[in-house]
Amino acid sequence: MTHLRSKRLPGPEPGSRPGLGKALVTVAALVASLGLGAFAPAEAATDAVTEAGTDAATSGTAAPRWTDKAHGFASLDGGTTGGAGGKVVTVTTQADLERYAAAEEPYVIRVAGTIKAEPFGANVVVASDKTIIGVGTAGELVQGELNLKPGTHNVIIRNLTIRDSYVEGNWDCKDTDFDGIQMDTVHHVWIDHNRFSRICDGQLDVRKDSEYVTVSYNRFENNNKTIGIGWTTNVKTQITIDHNLFSGTKQRNPSADNCAYAHLYNNYLTAQADPGDPVWTYGNWSRGQTKMVIENSYYKDVQHPYQADTTAELVQRGSILKNTSGRHEAWGAAFEPRAFYKYELHPAAAVPALVKKFSGPQARIGT
Repeated sequence: MTHLRSKRLPGPEPGSRPGLGKALVTVAALVASLGLGAFAPAEAATDAVTEAGTDAATSGTAAPRWTDKAHGFASLDGGTTGGAGGKVVTVTTQADLERYAAAEEPYVIRVAGTIKAEPFGANVVVASDKTIIGVGTAGELVQGELNLKPGTHNVIIRNLTIRDSYVEGNWDCKDTDFDGIQMDTVHHVWIDHNRFSRICDGQLDVRKDSEYVTVSYNRFENNNKTIGIGWTTNVKTQITIDHNLFSGTKQRNPSADNCAYAHLYNNYLTAQADPGDPVWTYGNWSRGQTKMVIENSYYKDVQHPYQADTTAELVQRGSILKNTSGRHEAWGAAFEPRAFYKYELHPAAAVPALVKKFSGPQARIGT
């Protein structure tokens, strides 16, 4: 797919926001359907809730309104379609995965079963115009990395488990750089419904001047470093991070350095690894010149749930905090996400049940 890079992002979509009464009714209905019990009006986001919709999560039967189309920043400036229009292939070996992922032409690559990368920590290079998708819940990449080189664009990675590149006893992994997914100065990438566990070093690194990225409905578990964004003096990256589970992770949940726009909503952070570290165990960090907006997320048993450098901006609205400590920092105006795209915002009270059930690989995706 050829992307024509626009000079400016599109303006806001027309439409009205529901009033307080309608918002509270929507919250109550969704919370009740999830079996979450009563809620206090103070726990509901009164000025940032859209209608959950008739197919929002109900008592274990209906899924949230996700589609096979990228949303958030990955949907802008031409959108992200991956290998759509290319051949569909099913792979079961590292050799075939590497062959099709690095090809010049578009491919939809279905990963069936577990692929164990050799040597340990091996990179699988992913070229432009690719969709890599696990078949049901069985698709796995073990002890390997998906690597997107500078200039790569239009990539979708969905429904995979990426795990076990951790080197026992090497908690910081500074000398290995075995990431789960690493991208460097890319554009238009959608990372959706994956599970990351025991990776050395970052589970998902969105590096340098990457643009138009969405990270949605993933499970980030059992790790030191989760999502690192930046390592650049330029302020270009636009990233949406929504409906993700962060459980048993220590830092970079995410850490966003010099992002033009970082929009985080409906994420669930809980059960941090190494909470005894008073500095480097934390949730969300707006760093450098980043403009970050956090909406309707849920923080439970989290140290430093959200923090910002004095040079950065952070707006937080509608989130729920249970047993949190340390830094809770918000200042500046940041930006208004609805000036760029529409999105469905679930009430914070519903987030734990919603995210635990519907994040990570799903049986009905990729089949």
